[in-house]
Amino acid sequence: MKDRLNHVSLSRRQLLAGAAVGGGLVVAWWAWPRSYSPALQTGADEHLFGAWLTVAADGVVTVAVPQLEMGQGVTTLLPQIVAQEMGASWRQIAVATVPPSGAQANVPLAAEWAPLWSVLPDLADEPDSFLAERFARAGNFAATAEGSTLAAYEADCRAAGAAARAMLAMAAAERWGVSWEECEAEDGFILHGERRLRFGELAQEAALMTPPDPPPLRPQPPGERPLAGGFPGPGEFPRLDLPAKVDGTYLFAADIRLPGMVYASIRHGPVGLPELVGFDEAEAAGLGLVALVKSKRWIAAVADSWWRAERGLDRLALRFGGPGGVESEAIEQALDQGVRTGAALRIASIGDPDAILTGLDQVQRYDIAPAVHAAIETASATAHYADGRLELWIASQAPEATREAAAKAAGLSTSDVVLYLLGAGGSFDARLEKQHAIEIAQIAKEVGRPVQLTWPRAEEFKALPPRTPVALVLTARLSPGEERTPIAWRARLAMPATMREFGERLFANATPEAAMGRVADKSDALACEGAVPPYAIANIAVDHVPVPIELPTGLLRGNSAVYTGFATESFVDELAREAMRDPYLYRMTMLGHDERSAEVLRRATELGEWDGGGEGSRQGLALIRMEFGAASGSIACVAQAQMGEGGVRVARLSAVADIGRIVNIDIARQQIEGGLLFGLSLATGSSVSYRGGLPVSARLSDLGLPTLADAPEIVLDLVESDAEPFDPGELGVAVAPPAIANALFAATGVRFRRLPLLSEGL
Repeated sequence: MKDRLNHVSLSRRQLLAGAAVGGGLVVAWWAWPRSYSPALQTGADEHLFGAWLTVAADGVVTVAVPQLEMGQGVTTLLPQIVAQEMGASWRQIAVATVPPSGAQANVPLAAEWAPLWSVLPDLADEPDSFLAERFARAGNFAATAEGSTLAAYEADCRAAGAAARAMLAMAAAERWGVSWEECEAEDGFILHGERRLRFGELAQEAALMTPPDPPPLRPQPPGERPLAGGFPGPGEFPRLDLPAKVDGTYLFAADIRLPGMVYASIRHGPVGLPELVGFDEAEAAGLGLVALVKSKRWIAAVADSWWRAERGLDRLALRFGGPGGVESEAIEQALDQGVRTGAALRIASIGDPDAILTGLDQVQRYDIAPAVHAAIETASATAHYADGRLELWIASQAPEATREAAAKAAGLSTSDVVLYLLGAGGSFDARLEKQHAIEIAQIAKEVGRPVQLTWPRAEEFKALPPRTPVALVLTARLSPGEERTPIAWRARLAMPATMREFGERLFANATPEAAMGRVADKSDALACEGAVPPYAIANIAVDHVPVPIELPTGLLRGNSAVYTGFATESFVDELAREAMRDPYLYRMTMLGHDERSAEVLRRATELGEWDGGGEGSRQGLALIRMEFGAASGSIACVAQAQMGEGGVRVARLSAVADIGRIVNIDIARQQIEGGLLFGLSLATGSSVSYRGGLPVSARLSDLGLPTLADAPEIVLDLVESDAEPFDPGELGVAVAPPAIANALFAATGVRFRRLPLLSEGL
């Protein structure tokens, strides 16, 4: 069953009404539309091979990466695809992070997020994919989100590698007087019998060749095969960013140092009290501050050290005003009222669930608290404003939107802003927000010298929108007889229109308050994705109750799959117990023809030595299936957990995942294992409560995050598959919380229906 709740029909007229769209579509990788300049720059003895790579005289192949590296391995994955298709040695591959360009737009993500940027006044007269492509390429949309990198760029990178291989073979064939089709490319050489030439020797001539159309792809797509039995084994393509991260030379956003640079810290108002109404500037006298820069919504201190700037802010006795500080109690009351009596908007419907769900049904409620990102690196950016031009060093998941916002803040045209995209020290979707780019642009313009802004941890908790709180009610009618499986299912979600709200901030540059106001009564299908369960149930309804809560909310790793997956898999476990059936066999009965999910479920129970999950077993099970475009991934996890001294103790997580064809096995394992640990953190902590508009938690140590001592044994197996590759980064995040909750029920007999799991006490 395909969980696509947000099918959108658009028209070409709708897209063109708001802005002129220039340039044509990229027909082939080497044929740029005239409005696109090559993002890659060439140095001495480097030769450009289209939009994606250069080859130098020394043989170094530099691959363009238009995405943000934030630990997910994108600066290895895309170069690997080029290298395998091209026949280059991994030792000769280099990476260049490039600025956003229409030639390297993220079209699949633009299509996925179409409800966020389109206005939909008319019926469709053009295909959605065409309009998404026009939008993405015209707007240089290259955002990094939703695990979309492979869907967006694998085909282009394969074509780039294949075309470059053909061009190099043509150059070699001319020298040898043979047909280029008889030549092979391997380990950085073009081969013909006993003859061989290095890529670097051929680069100058090859760059002038016209590649065949279409490029000659290799029969087998790039990838690696998992070893039998789940044994990790070394990958063939180690991460390219690993050496620099180990020796400390990798540049994160906070590592930039420029001559004459000064440092800024900042204060924002409490949530609900956003307006700066006063401060005592005299209190900071004598601290040697370079400047105080204030806006309607914040104030920044600039000094020769960040510590001095931070101390200056502490002395200012800041006063903020507004409608009133947000209170967690009020948020919970609003969600409670919404889920019980609010007017619902139907998001998805299969069969006739309303006719069946009329009484004698199983009903349970689940509540999700707001959760913060808690990245190691807080929001940080460096900028230099001079001669009507702004240079900006920043880690951004939406670089073009960030560039446009910074330009507007500094009163410049977008062309007068140069953005240097740096790696993020963690993000988990925090760097989709661009507030700190707006702030650093204004600060840099006022101080007139290089300046670096770094948010204190408490400011990140306060000013960065958390994942939304949710109240969910799930209802099921069970079949008669022994199986007792659902024949009808309804999910009712009370929460703000969090994805639409995010879209207003990203695409319309709205303030958090304006964004909330614009979508207060809107349904939000994207925010409800995952609410259709991964089971063959004939009658399903998904209803969204829009609830304004006065707390800006945004994206967090795992997104809606975390709260919908937690509720769904907890409820399925409860239904299995009600039917007095093994939760594993109960799920298998419900899967229908979903062979991939059935296989991961079967193998996970073997890997985790599933004992039935009976009373006292301390074992719990969960299954998650996710989709993006034409690709899908499934993961099943057996958790072993119990209550121990100080809270939840998870001893082991045994998981099996099917992510289709695996491009890089090391990165796939890293992402799923890291996702399981991130899911553990969401299960045991990561949430914040608000009092007077301020988060009660102000430090990482306040969040209840697991420490190294709390990290469980993780056993992971990957299914060998030729299906379309699916990004593995969020599967583990979504599957861990319900698996742990179900294990705690088996261990204690207590059902935990809130995230974090101990937020309601024992």
